[in-house]
Amino acid sequence: MFRHCATCCSRPSRVKTQYNLVRYLSTTATRSAAANRAVVFTSNGSPAEVLRVKSYDPISSTPPDSVHVRFRLSPINPSDINVVQGVYPAAPMKLQLGGEEVNVGGNEGLAEVREVGNNVKGLKKGDWVVSATSQAGTWSSSRVLRAEDVIKLPADGLSEVNAATITVNPATAYNMLHEFVDLKEGDWVLQNGANSAVGQAVIQIAARKGIKTINFVRNRYHKFPAGKRLHAEKFRPDLDYLMTQLAQLGATHVFTYDALSDKSLAKHVKQWTAGRPIRLMLNCVSGPDTAAMTRLLGDNAHLISYGAMSKQPLLLPTSLFIFKNLCAQGFWQSSWYRKHTRQERENLMKTLADFKLKEPDHEILDLSMEDSDEAATQRLREVLTKMEHGFSKKVLLRLG
Repeated sequence: MFRHCATCCSRPSRVKTQYNLVRYLSTTATRSAAANRAVVFTSNGSPAEVLRVKSYDPISSTPPDSVHVRFRLSPINPSDINVVQGVYPAAPMKLQLGGEEVNVGGNEGLAEVREVGNNVKGLKKGDWVVSATSQAGTWSSSRVLRAEDVIKLPADGLSEVNAATITVNPATAYNMLHEFVDLKEGDWVLQNGANSAVGQAVIQIAARKGIKTINFVRNRYHKFPAGKRLHAEKFRPDLDYLMTQLAQLGATHVFTYDALSDKSLAKHVKQWTAGRPIRLMLNCVSGPDTAAMTRLLGDNAHLISYGAMSKQPLLLPTSLFIFKNLCAQGFWQSSWYRKHTRQERENLMKTLADFKLKEPDHEILDLSMEDSDEAATQRLREVLTKMEHGFSKKVLLRLG
């Protein structure tokens, strides 16, 4: 019998996040450090080897059409790591810092407006903003940004962590649920990578709207000791906890990919979705398991891919397109921002804030008070090494 966890689609209660920072993420320095710092690199490679912390001079002035902002928190996302490695189709932000041209990492982050240019309307000192442009160099403490490139956040309803992580994962989840299929209460969505940040946002947003979800997660994981991948797989010890956690977020059903080999699964899905065949599937994994999941879709369904964590191609049988009229498309949130107005972007942020999503499980790496750039770089690289070896929490940088 397949491994399965199920619950009803009730709204999960909001739990206040408890900060339990591990030793290597705590701040121990006692004197003020440089006014501005950034996490930079000059060549692609392993983040734990090529990223470093660099101090730079204070911002001298704010142009009329710009705002001077100070970043409060900036997450390290998987795509950020890919940019540093040189395997992501987006160029990093290049800046002159301290007489050196460097790449500044970071695509997402919460900033606070410190000064507003004379020609800027609708923004004031103290406003919380996020960047609407990709690869904005958010791993920095202080920047000048064009006013048209920032999105003002609602004054209430967002924690600092939720605000710092709102523009990529929750926005991706919301738009994929709304851009392709007109879903109604009682409809079903199928997704893999359900324990990812996007997957958890999909579960929560869908549950708030009365949409049911069938979710798949891995019950095995690869180990990466000393940067070398082992081909042997191990069962994840936290599987029961993970499945329960997703159910508490609002997941209707949670399975491991092993369930796809059980012939009774399709029969159960057909019973659950009677009269409402699945018309939307969200994919961030690809590979053969994803192809097997498509057998659970109804006619005229949309398969939306926004990632390929398996690093394997998505190979689909031609019969799905001929006899079930499957539509397979991709989605990239950065492209959505480029195609929409500043007002539409702000409306999206307000909508996401109203959902009051659970904060991602996270730790904060505060480098603002380190005595030197060398000390800050050492702490940063320690954390990046932990991340390479399976550190599961979202890491957010505080640089100033």
